[in-house]
Amino acid sequence: MCLTHRLSAIGAVILFAVSAHAEGSEARAKRIIDEAITALGGDAFLNMTDRAESGRVYAFYREKLTGLASATIYTEYVTPPSDPHELAVRERDSFLKSNTNSKEVYADLFTDKEVWDISYRGIRPLAADRFPRYKDSVRHNVFYILRERLHEPGMIFESRGSDVVDNRPVEIVDITDADDSTTTVYFDQTTKLPMRQIFYRRNEVTHDRDEEVTIFAKYRDVNGVLWPFDIQRMRNGEIIFQIYSDSVKINSNLPQTLFELPANAPKLKEQD
Repeated sequence: MCLTHRLSAIGAVILFAVSAHAEGSEARAKRIIDEAITALGGDAFLNMTDRAESGRVYAFYREKLTGLASATIYTEYVTPPSDPHELAVRERDSFLKSNTNSKEVYADLFTDKEVWDISYRGIRPLAADRFPRYKDSVRHNVFYILRERLHEPGMIFESRGSDVVDNRPVEIVDITDADDSTTTVYFDQTTKLPMRQIFYRRNEVTHDRDEEVTIFAKYRDVNGVLWPFDIQRMRNGEIIFQIYSDSVKINSNLPQTLFELPANAPKLKEQD
């Protein structure tokens, strides 16, 4: 970025910081949240019923590529359960032959309590720790929070002020739930959209805290909803996952069979 643009970004941060003196932390945070929901599509975003993200999925270990696949991630929003700790979403990660052949080779199905591997061989429950980690990630996801958790009892919203991240001025908001679990979200001051989020998770092996970062980019309009086509996840500073979507479909009335285990499929031994 040239010096002029960088100075402009810093100037914008200073201007926001000065104006923040007249606005309390909670009020400012809620304003930023409201602006983000409006930018994402307002009612169109809040009333999403399902979504299908198709593209290339990359997996990394120690920043080296370990997997590449063509995939479609299907998501369906369901009636929120009475217990806010339970999820109001179902998901199927469908891995395809190629980006030109949509035939499913295998899939991971996330039910309300387990994760299943589905293939031509049958169905297999995946390792017991997969679902808790998935559930934790969903509950910390900013889009899930904005759509499902805003009015959850005990939620606290606090502004941490403004900053410059990746040469863009941002507003930073801490969202903390009744379990004292916090997601920190960085909102672009210009577009009002989420740029990144950070939360911490206890590592079950080392018992240290893992820093989980997700970066959102390349937003496009899909049926009135702005959605990121480039999503990257990092753990402790190292990239672990990325999806580049070629297409995203919203409210396409996905068949319920996508989110159900196939009838009469052989049940295989649980994966370690």
